[in-house]
Order: sequence, then structure tokens, then C-alpha cells
Amino acid sequence: MSSETVAWIGLGNIGRGMSHNIALKGPQATPLILYNRTTAKAIAFAESVGTNKATAAESLPAAVRAATISFICVGDDAALDSIINTLLSDPNLDLTSKIIVDCSTVHPDTSRRIHQSLSTRGAAFIACPVFGAPNAADAGQMIVVPAGDPAAISRIKPFLDGVTAKATVDMSGEDVGRALTLKVLGNTFILNMVETLAEGMVAAEKSGLGVDTYRQWVHMFAPGPFAKYADRMFSGDYYQREEPLFAVDLARKDLRHASSLAGEANMRLRSVEVTDAYLQEVKAERGEKGDIAAVYGAIRKESGLPFENQ
Repeated sequence: MSSETVAWIGLGNIGRGMSHNIALKGPQATPLILYNRTTAKAIAFAESVGTNKATAAESLPAAVRAATISFICVGDDAALDSIINTLLSDPNLDLTSKIIVDCSTVHPDTSRRIHQSLSTRGAAFIACPVFGAPNAADAGQMIVVPAGDPAAISRIKPFLDGVTAKATVDMSGEDVGRALTLKVLGNTFILNMVETLAEGMVAAEKSGLGVDTYRQWVHMFAPGPFAKYADRMFSGDYYQREEPLFAVDLARKDLRHASSLAGEANMRLRSVEVTDAYLQEVKAERGEKGDIAAVYGAIRKESGLPFENQ
């Protein structure tokens, strides 16, 4: 049993799965402290996990004050900035020797700026972006990329290895922004592959090959995440679900970050431009419910087919 006390901030699709695994399998000394902007959500989640395994904090400063390690997982840069600004502006919150771990997907410069701000208050900041869909988070099968102070990373590893993660790209001692560069480029790969998959499925239908035949090939050639995306497209899940697994607005944020990084490197990511154009159509069609798998519907629509395949 570790002597660490742990807080988890943010209960989105990924945060729920990862925090649930820490609550049940982590070596922390006390029940996991949960904080969410909607307090009722944190209370309900704590009750579902078990009050002997998790408790809900009434405020963000209260959660961090009670913890030696605080994990954050939120949707975008603005949400992360709001959390950090709340912590830094509380005159009664002593951040000395606290470890703040951010698992969000943000611009590398956002992580660098937050690292600097927290350092002035004596806290260690670890950028720890994660790869994996919500079902991987639920199963404790994420790929994690911690960067920052080696001693702090050593203290958080018991909550990663075999608890929330199946593998680690260890960037101990490296610039926190490098971890986010990998995360942004990795998400760009995923998003572009989903777009390519959707194009192939539409082309299979339009050419007479058949979508199911193409889907079977995907299962044989690329089993795993992309086979699951093919199933979600084929079944109509991409337009039927009420809550997206990977929301269109978050995907487009990631693509903007990728384009920004490319621009700084004096290059252009043309595939990002193509994928983003289809995601714009997804947003127009589905609004905030839009999921990245719905690029299939956008490509169908462009090709003269209905957005919905059933």
C-alpha cells in the first residue's frame, strides 16, 4: 500500500474509466477523491464505485488540498487552464510538493506554460497524455506518455502500470511539451485512418464490392481499433448514439493543434485538412452529438448516398 493520497479531476469518457481503475486497483492509502464541475456527477460516480473506494470533493481546491497526487483529464486547453487558474488563485491552497498530472490532450505550449506556473508554487507538473478509446480506459489498457520530473514520474507509476495502462512511453526528464507533441500527432494518425477507412467503405459500396466484404478484410488485415470503427460504421452506431465516444469538437481541436505544430515546422498536413472538412460536415449534421466515426456519413453524403446507412 502506497502512502499517497490521490485525487481525480474530470469525469469524461476517459476519466471515468481511468479513475475507476485507480479506485479499485490503485495502491493509494485512502479512498480516491473525485472532483467534477458538476458535483452531482462526482457524487453519483463515487457511490457507484463504493464509498470505501471513492469519495466526492465539494470543490476543486478541496480535492487537491487533500491529495499528494492529483490527476486531471478534461476536454481542451480552456478547461485545463480554468482548473489551473482556480488552483493558482486560491491564496489558502499550498501547492508545495504536490504532484499535478495532466492526462488531457492540449497544445504542447499549454503544457509548458502550466509547468512553469506550477513550478513557481513548488508543485511538480507531469504531462501524461493517454492513448485509447473509452473501452480501453475501462479495461485499464491505455498507453500513457508521462514527461517531466523523473522523481515525480516514479511516484505516479504505481497508478499507471497494470492499473490504468498496458504500456508506457516513458519521457522522464524530458520537456513536458514533447509528450503532447506525440499525443497530437498520434491522434492525427488515428483521425486520418478513420477517414481513410470511411472512404474505403463508401467506395466498396459504390463500386459494387460491398461494404461487408470490405469490413471483413479490415478485420483480417487490421484487427483492433480500426476493425471496431468499421463495425461502428457498418452497424449505424456512428449516427445512433446519444453520447459520442470521440466528440467532433474535440477531434477538430486536435487537428487544429496538429496544423499549428506543422506550421511551426514549415510544413503542411494536407490529410488533416481533408479530415477536418468532413468533420465540419459531421458537426453540421449531428451537432455536439457528432462522433468521429460519422465521417463515414459525411463521405456517404458527398458521394450521393444518405448520411445514415440504414
